[in-house]
Amino acid sequence: QVHLVESGGGLVQAGGSLRLSCTASGRTLSSYFMGWFRQAPGKEREFVAGITDSGDSIYYADPVKGRFTISRDNAANTVYLQMNNLKPEDTAVYYCAGRRSSRRSYYKDNFEVWGQGTQVTVSS
Repeated sequence: QVHLVESGGGLVQAGGSLRLSCTASGRTLSSYFMGWFRQAPGKEREFVAGITDSGDSIYYADPVKGRFTISRDNAANTVYLQMNNLKPEDTAVYYCAGRRSSRRSYYKDNFEVWGQGTQVTVSS
């Protein structure tokens, strides 16, 4: 069983940067498609970014394209989300999720494993 733990959230001013990390224990992430999702108060959990098991394909939601970068280090069993030029509308709880497949998915119901989430707050 994979256990995911996110870190790196916090409070930042608009235009600033944060780097989120998601570290796994219990099982290697090397066979998982990994994604980052976020959920703002009163809103549905939405896909932010995803990366295939090998890291050779990457996907982003339109609102974060050009500002966020997802990456992974399978040797360290860790996935990252570098967030630059943050905006107040990026404020949300950010979740790391794993899908035991090499196939991409943008749908939260297709991910079997979730972290507990980390709060990101962007002030204007």
